[in-house]
Amino acid sequence: MVDTSAVKRPREPAAIRLGLAISDWTERWFPDAFVFALVGIVVVFVTGLLLGRGPAQMTRYFGGGFWSLIPFTMQMALIVIFGYVVASSPPVYRLVQWLATIPKTPRTAVAWIALFATVSSLLSWGFSLVFSGLLVREVVRRVPQTDYRAAGAAGYLGLGSVWALGLSSSAALLMATKGSIPASLLPISGVLPLSRTIFLWQSIVTAIVLIAVSVLVAYLTAPDGQRARTAESYGMRPEPLEIRTPARQHPGEWLEHSPLLTILIVIVGVAYLVQLFASKGGGIAAGIAQALDLNTYNFIFMLAGLLLHWRPRRFLEAVTRSVPATAGVLIQFPFYAGIFGMITGTASDPSPISQWLAGLFVRVADANGYPILVSIYSAVLGLFVPSGGSKWVIEAPYLLQAANTLNVNLGWVVQIYNAAEALPNLINPFWMLPLLGLLGVRARDLVGYAAVQLLVHLPVVLFLMWLFARTLPYVAPAVPP
Repeated sequence: MVDTSAVKRPREPAAIRLGLAISDWTERWFPDAFVFALVGIVVVFVTGLLLGRGPAQMTRYFGGGFWSLIPFTMQMALIVIFGYVVASSPPVYRLVQWLATIPKTPRTAVAWIALFATVSSLLSWGFSLVFSGLLVREVVRRVPQTDYRAAGAAGYLGLGSVWALGLSSSAALLMATKGSIPASLLPISGVLPLSRTIFLWQSIVTAIVLIAVSVLVAYLTAPDGQRARTAESYGMRPEPLEIRTPARQHPGEWLEHSPLLTILIVIVGVAYLVQLFASKGGGIAAGIAQALDLNTYNFIFMLAGLLLHWRPRRFLEAVTRSVPATAGVLIQFPFYAGIFGMITGTASDPSPISQWLAGLFVRVADANGYPILVSIYSAVLGLFVPSGGSKWVIEAPYLLQAANTLNVNLGWVVQIYNAAEALPNLINPFWMLPLLGLLGVRARDLVGYAAVQLLVHLPVVLFLMWLFARTLPYVAPAVPP
C-alpha cells in the first residue's frame, strides 16, 4: 500500500512561485490607495523640512496646491466615465463577451486579458481600464479556475506598460499643441508633433516589445490548479453586465427612447471636430495630430458613447453606472495636487524640492547616461505624483533644457518620460481604482502580480530608452509663428 502523504506534489515553475510569494506578501502588507496618498504627503513634507523649509511654508505649499488641479481632476473623471460608457455599450460589450469565449485554460485566460489590456490602452487608458475589467469578469465566468488576482493585475497592465506610448499620451499631446505648451517652456522645447514622439518607429517598436513582455510574464506567473485564488474565493460571482433599458411608460419620455436627438447631436459634434481639425492647417491628418488633447479625446469618446448606446436614456444609464468608478479619482486627486504643490511651490516662493531635483539632474547627467537617468527619475517621481500630464509640466523645463545642452533628441525625451512614467503605476494603486470597483477587490489583491511585471519591465525599459536614443539625431527647438 502506497503512503500517499509521502508523495510529493510537482514543484511549480519559479515564475509562478515568485508571483505567489509577492502576491501573498502584498495581500498582508500593502496599503489601500488612499493610505498610499497620505504616506506620500508625509514623505514629501519631511523632505521639504530636510531641505530647509519650515513647517509653516510646507503647509502653505500643501494648501495652495490642494485645489490647483481641479480641471485636470474633472478631465480624468470624464475619461473614466466615457471609457466606461463606450466599453459597456451593446456593440462593444458583445465584442467583450466574444473575446471571453476564446481562452480555455486559466493561464491562457490571464495572458489573453493582458494582451487586450495593453493593446486597448494605446487607444485610451480610460477605455482600457473598463474594457479590461469587463473582460476579466466575463473570462472568469467562463474559466472559473482562473486566478482572480492574476487576471485583475493583467487587466491593469495597459496603465503600467504602454498607455503613454499611445494616442492618449498626456505629455505627447501637450507638446504637439502650441497653445497647450506653457509659455516658459515653449522656447526650450518648441512644438513637437506626434510624428516626433509617439509615431517614431523607435516608440512603436518599444510598445510592441513591452506588450509582448507583459503577455509573457502574465502567462508564466499565473497559477492554476489548487494554488489559484478564484473569484469565488473572494466572494465574487461576476454576472453579465445589465444593459437593458426599461420600456417607455409615458408619452413625455419618447425623446429619451428615440435615436433622433442622438443622431442630431452626433452630427453637430462631428461637424465641430472636422472644423477644429481643418483649422489647424496641413490637412485633416495633420490637424488631428495638432488638435488632439484631453478635452478633444473626451469629446470624441462622448460622441462615440452616444452613438453606440443610440438612445439618450441608455447613454444616461451607462453614465450613472460609471460614476462610482470615479470616486477614488475625485477624492484622492486633490491630495496628490497637495503633493504637487509641496514639490513645486509657487512662482514667488519655489519649493526647494523641485530646485534640488533639477540641480541634481543637471550635475549628474551626461549624453550617454541621460536616457537611463531620466527613466529612473521619472519613475521615482511618479510614485508621488501619479499623473502623466501634470508631472510632465513639472519635469519638462529642466529635462528638455538638459537635453538641449547634451544634444539629445527632444522628441525621444518625451518618449523616455512616457515609457518610464507608466512603471510606477504598477505599484501605485491610484489609477487602479476604477478597475477595483468593477472587480470588487482591493489594491493589495492585485499589486503582487503587478510588482512582478515591474521587476521585468524596468530593465527592459532602461535598455530600450538607452539604445534608441543613440539612433536619433538632435534637432534644435522649432517655435512656429
